[in-house]
Amino acid sequence: MYNPFRRNRNIGTENQGFGQNNRLKISTPYGTLKSFYERIEKYQIEVRIINGHEFLFIIEETRQNCFHSCSVEDLAKIIQHIPKEDYGDLKFIILRQPKRKEEIISPVWGRLIYSFYFENEYFPAIILDSIDLNKKLVWPKKQTIEDQKEFVRLKDDGHIFIENKRDFIAELRLESCRNTQLYRTLLHEFGHYVHYLEVVERAGNEDEDYEEKEIRDDYYMSLPKVEKEKFAHQYADRLKKKLIEDRIIPFERI
Repeated sequence: MYNPFRRNRNIGTENQGFGQNNRLKISTPYGTLKSFYERIEKYQIEVRIINGHEFLFIIEETRQNCFHSCSVEDLAKIIQHIPKEDYGDLKFIILRQPKRKEEIISPVWGRLIYSFYFENEYFPAIILDSIDLNKKLVWPKKQTIEDQKEFVRLKDDGHIFIENKRDFIAELRLESCRNTQLYRTLLHEFGHYVHYLEVVERAGNEDEDYEEKEIRDDYYMSLPKVEKEKFAHQYADRLKKKLIEDRIIPFERI
């Protein structure tokens, strides 16, 4: 019989209360405009001048069983072999310790931030997240074409997957994670930035006004994710191939 007071069929059952308000989400503290990835705590700073360009390496303290797979020296060696004209205004290289909730909701090897706020300055930044060796890398069996390509890349990085009924699962190991972040993720994020430079910065001229650049910036931000990822993958693959041919990589942790 219809009960007008029981508006939700979960009311009075063990499922009561599991609605949108209970969804796991990354909170933003009241009074701050910073994104979760801009909230850096307990960090050290190292300055490196690479090909005449200043980079600020920000190394956040890790929690137990978490590690930064790449050292500052590792990253500096790779950046040294990236064309200087591709540096643009990029300044911050951040080795970040994500919160546990962030690892669940937004797990990434790394990300590019076009305007990162740090110590009263705004500059583009590449962020590489730390690795929690207690966790596993889970890859679904149902894969899109792009998922399949990435799955092959992960296996080429040295990740060893074991198949179960639903997924492929790999233990996170520091060496294979380093291969992923140092030889691919870093170059991939540079690729995203170079794409931005080509569409926004390099497409203009000295006489253009601010509004023209803003239009190109909006255009770039509206590009489909697939197009951006394709450019970044091609950039990273091309540069990685050259580094291998020149016998720059692989190399032992410095």
